[in-house]
Amino acid sequence: MTRKIWIDLIGLLLIALLIVVGYKLSPLLQPQVDRSLPLAACDLQQTACDLDLGGGARLHLDVGKRPVPLVQPFAVRLQVEGMAAKSAVLDFTGVDMNMGINRFDLQPAGAGLFEGSASLPVCVSGQMLWQLQVVIHSDRERLAVPFRFVTGGPGHE
Repeated sequence: MTRKIWIDLIGLLLIALLIVVGYKLSPLLQPQVDRSLPLAACDLQQTACDLDLGGGARLHLDVGKRPVPLVQPFAVRLQVEGMAAKSAVLDFTGVDMNMGINRFDLQPAGAGLFEGSASLPVCVSGQMLWQLQVVIHSDRERLAVPFRFVTGGPGHE
């Protein structure tokens, strides 16, 4: 074979390797879920959120400080009722700007109760729209519950 064919073959193999590695690492970038609820209609900056998860299950989510602080830890408390929740993860993403991976595991603290802390990076542009995806793992499914809130700017310092 000529040198050009070898270079092309190596290039194709490298592209295939990148695709396989990307596929295998994709769960690190986005938590895998079986079912996702619509965006919750409550503002964590204003109050704790109570949601119906369907099938008789309910969720209560509360952040320890309001407004949600930046660059300092804040407490998070999640109560799940009517569902055998085994674990819970918080995944914060910037809606309009990539803010890196901000994922936090909550620790079991009783029947359906999960507690922990989280910390968000500061946005250099000031105001930031965040999406928080709470992922609840049960024996039957991985359920994603999305919330949105704003940090920074007037009233959200």
